[in-house]
Amino acid sequence: MNSNKELIDALNQIEREKDISKEILLEAMENSLVAACKNHFGKADNIRVNIDRETGAVSVYAEREIVETVVDPVMQISAVEAKLKYPKNNIGDIVNVEVTPKNFGRIAAQKAKQVVVQKIREEERKVLFNQYYNKEKDVVTGIVQRYVGNNVSINLGKVDAILTENEQVKTEHFKPTDRIKLYVLEVKDTTKGPRITVSRTHPELVKRLFEAEVTEVKDGTVEIKSISREAGSRTKMTVYSNNPDVDPVGACVGMNGARVNAIVNELRGEKIDIITWSDDPAVLIENALSPAKVVSVYVEEGEKSARVIVPDYQLSLAIGKEGQNARLAARLTGYKIDIKSESQAEGYGWEG
Repeated sequence: MNSNKELIDALNQIEREKDISKEILLEAMENSLVAACKNHFGKADNIRVNIDRETGAVSVYAEREIVETVVDPVMQISAVEAKLKYPKNNIGDIVNVEVTPKNFGRIAAQKAKQVVVQKIREEERKVLFNQYYNKEKDVVTGIVQRYVGNNVSINLGKVDAILTENEQVKTEHFKPTDRIKLYVLEVKDTTKGPRITVSRTHPELVKRLFEAEVTEVKDGTVEIKSISREAGSRTKMTVYSNNPDVDPVGACVGMNGARVNAIVNELRGEKIDIITWSDDPAVLIENALSPAKVVSVYVEEGEKSARVIVPDYQLSLAIGKEGQNARLAARLTGYKIDIKSESQAEGYGWEG
């Protein structure tokens, strides 16, 4: 009896410290003991196990039907025997007959320990999974632990995440204890706990960093309309203000560039072009090719393509190193962009 009371005290403590319901643990124990009864009685379809919520005393009951003549002693009880023990019941009624086996207290104690350990693990895993599942598609701060092959193990507090080679920026190299921001791509529930995949290359990482840094983005005054990114090198981002008194680019850049510089530092020097959004595709494309100056833009909306003319001295800037500026502008706007200098445009017979 004493050990049973200790069990209840232990469950109360677990409930307080680990926030795991005592009732859930007791029900799991009762179910586990029903399975143990199967070995003892040969079947357990009519067996019920009850653990007293105050004392911890374990009782086993068999549901039996009162019959005139017993054919199956496991499922039935004779009317004569029932009359002595259950005088208020009649033939056809179901009664709970206590059938607690000898030594059942010892079996119960062993099962209780197994169930508690297993259930605590399950519940802790569930709590951890839910905690990080809610952070999916969001940014977290992690501490670099070590390289595992080409992947990086990152500690997020109570659990580790994996930064795979595909989600790493090629120019970034980490040291143990480095603190970095990461975009949570996916959280999967596994028997070993949540498996969390994170990214440093995802365009949404930039968006989330601006939401954290720029109040106007967080509260919806300034909208980030589109982002195109070549991680580690350059990001282009279009912004729009829902308030005519708020300059969307100025809000994102911040006083003396403080806001954008904080994000550039977090991304280890990646350049960020912040561009004003426009519903007019020609204006949007011109803005997207910034910092290059544009002479004219001719848009074919049906084909989602545009021809752009720039001054001769601006051609290499408009196209960018290895075509990056033009490539990012095309992704940002969703238009195929063909860029020519003024002298080239004349040769092609483009309108000047």
